Amino acid sequence: MIKLFVGLGNPGPEYEATRHNAGFWWIDALSDQLGLALKAEKGFQARVARGALHGRPLWLMQPQTFMNLSGRSVAALARFYKLAPDEILVVHDELDLPPGQAKLKLGGGHAGHNGLRDIHAQLGTPDYWRLRLGIGHPGTRAEVIDWVLRKPAPEQRTAIEDAIARSLKAVPHLVAGEMERATMAVHSGNPPRAKPPTANDSNESSD
Repeated sequence: MIKLFVGLGNPGPEYEATRHNAGFWWIDALSDQLGLALKAEKGFQARVARGALHGRPLWLMQPQTFMNLSGRSVAALARFYKLAPDEILVVHDELDLPPGQAKLKLGGGHAGHNGLRDIHAQLGTPDYWRLRLGIGHPGTRAEVIDWVLRKPAPEQRTAIEDAIARSLKAVPHLVAGEMERATMAVHSGNPPRAKPPTANDSNESSD
């Protein structure tokens, strides 16, 4: 069961609406849904809220260390409350999914995401849960940093917010430890992904 919900992002108004802060947006939406107020906790270098759902305790967190040092906050709270890695869900922006898509999984690599990289290092394991919120890819690796630190187009922001709203329906299952049901709740709401162009499509476009 999930006890700690972590949204990744960068603190400060200049980053608030950027793609890299999609995890913060998710935590903001969950805190509103649960009626919880995030407050600065210096000991964890994060904004934290503590609450309960169906009698089960839970914590919400937005690390305030900047993305590259997110693991400091996650590991500090996990140690203090004796939470296991598989009781932690990290919500983050995902380049490999288009806006509007969300995917839930346990473990795996960090795929170059600096927030995940530091959480791996600080927890000493990759075996925590992740909720990946698609933000799309700029097309080339050289443009990735600029892409994630920019605001999405209005239609992309709407698609991301739709994915957030749908994935929040999985929270009761996550807190109850019903991970298969949580996964179904997240994935079943995803819009169909666009099909790659066929050879015929490619020929037509190049004429």
